Amino acid sequence: MRVLCVAALCAALGGCASVARGTSETISVATTPSGAEATISGLDQPTVCTTPCAFTAARSADITVSLAKEGYEPQVIPLTKEITGSGGASFAGNLLLGGVIGMGVDAATGAAQDHKPNPVIVTMKPVAPPAPSPRPAAKPKRPKAPPSPTS
Repeated sequence: MRVLCVAALCAALGGCASVARGTSETISVATTPSGAEATISGLDQPTVCTTPCAFTAARSADITVSLAKEGYEPQVIPLTKEITGSGGASFAGNLLLGGVIGMGVDAATGAAQDHKPNPVIVTMKPVAPPAPSPRPAAKPKRPKAPPSPTS
């Protein structure tokens, strides 16, 4: 009876990550100052949004966020994929239940992974002002001519 209860508990708590967490996630992007154009590469379709914004991406996608705003240096933020606590627990649920197929699905879809950083928060750096051009040497001033005598 105990074995049956433990098996039922494992079935209720464990499960594959693709079912428990899904194969996609929402990623937020914010900049200081706001209003930067964020170009997201690595998605099925190229995506551009104005910060602050959010987009949905497959957990298995290799994502790069490129940020641009007039007067500021462009920035490129590559996102990494990490197995997190909840993703790892869901993935481990496959082991407890003998779900080799579930493990394969999770590995293929990246369902146990999360993109980092999320949210993407960037402080834009102002473009450095151009270096001042050297001033030409000042010409020496000529002394004023003495006033001419009037007759």
